Amino acid sequence: MGQDVATDSVDRSDRQRYRRKVQRCLDALARMLADGGFSTDPPRMGLEVELNLVDDGLQPAMTNGVVLEKLDDPSFTTELGQHNLELNMRPRPLSGDQASELEMELRASLAHADMKAQDAGARLVMIGMLPTLREEHFKAKWLSNNARYAMLNDRIFAARGEDMVLAMDGPAIPGQRGERLRSRADSILPEAACTSAQLHLQVPPEQFATHWNAAQCLAGVQVAIGANSPFLLRKALWHETRIPLFLQATDTRPEELKNQGVRPRVWFGERWITSIFDLFEENVRYFPGLLPHLDDEDPVEALDEGRAPRLTELRGHNGTIWRWNRPVYDVVGGVPHLRVENRVLPAGPTVVDLVANAAFFYGAQRALAAEDRPLWTQMSFQAAEENLYAGARHAFDAQLYWPGIGWVPPDELVLRRLLPMAHEGLRDCGVSDAARERYLGVIEQRCLAQRTGSIWQRATVARLEDRGLDRDAALVGMLRRYIELASSNQPVHTWMVI
Repeated sequence: MGQDVATDSVDRSDRQRYRRKVQRCLDALARMLADGGFSTDPPRMGLEVELNLVDDGLQPAMTNGVVLEKLDDPSFTTELGQHNLELNMRPRPLSGDQASELEMELRASLAHADMKAQDAGARLVMIGMLPTLREEHFKAKWLSNNARYAMLNDRIFAARGEDMVLAMDGPAIPGQRGERLRSRADSILPEAACTSAQLHLQVPPEQFATHWNAAQCLAGVQVAIGANSPFLLRKALWHETRIPLFLQATDTRPEELKNQGVRPRVWFGERWITSIFDLFEENVRYFPGLLPHLDDEDPVEALDEGRAPRLTELRGHNGTIWRWNRPVYDVVGGVPHLRVENRVLPAGPTVVDLVANAAFFYGAQRALAAEDRPLWTQMSFQAAEENLYAGARHAFDAQLYWPGIGWVPPDELVLRRLLPMAHEGLRDCGVSDAARERYLGVIEQRCLAQRTGSIWQRATVARLEDRGLDRDAALVGMLRRYIELASSNQPVHTWMVI
């Protein structure tokens, strides 16, 4: 998201040249997929975490430039809003005790960053959606100082031609009425409210389709058992409000184009795939370029010369289409590789919860990809998409469809079917017994307790309001307690509502 772009103006001929160059990149990718030459390394995992900065009053702190300067660490970068940071953890094998090492390294990185943030008068918060955000924080002046963000903002609004409309409602907090949000925004900064944990898995080309399809099957379960984003602009909405908000905050379509069935740029997709090529080809066919900047490399000439092409335009275009499971092409050390980027999870609540979510995803994905009769041959693509929205809206109260079971609540599906599969998948990946038991044990106990970050947040706010606090004070009180508990690294299912 934070990749730099040129600030030169773009004219109509540039757009046409960009379209042709993206198509040439696609042709080069097709040739590469036919000829081979991709990395054959064992499975490797990666993690990106988006973070929030708050001030002493737990309001958004627009200080990411100062904090980044104090950090002086390339692992940390800007994100869309000035109250955001992103942390990129180094890739590592999906085996042994690497998950435990990831937990230790992530805790150390966050502790160091929080110390530097405190030097700048701020604190770091790892949460799916900062509950103290207000409409004034969505003004374009709070975009991070990066030309890419300003250009994205301008291009999305030029394509849309009108203000963004944020409209959603969610299940009621027990004992209260359901709440509705109706708001308008004149920038894409509502997207900055969505802070995610993004999981990467490097796979060979011949295995990409099975792993992507498996990830799509798992998306609804992931958000149901990992939800951590219930509050937006003072309203209690979906358990994972990131899902509808991200769609609305980057939508280039006015109502007329929605009515025509034009596809949104935040997209689950519309079909199971047989190759990574299917996804990149859809990108090229359906979506106009938002940032049509050209690289001087000819990808076909690079192939003719025996080099792995950068495919800069194809990758840049892919970065402006926000699939919940995104295809990634990259080149490291002159060797190309492919990754599935899983984008459905929120940040937090704790590091151990985050790593547990990752272990569950990687294990279940591996097991589903290895089945003799693939799950996606027994399940419509639309059912997988409906599971995503049901899980995001209702968390453990959702009913998800699963072949061979029918409609089932997420905790039952995980405990009966998916948790044993995740254990099997992690064993197949060579993950140590200690790491497997630790992190999948967190998922098991979370399902037994039926407590996600979102459930804890909603219950805590309700308790504080019962004691006489108004919504603003209850959100601040909840967030203060959240930060204390998150720093303990005790998994969220152990958090008490007091």
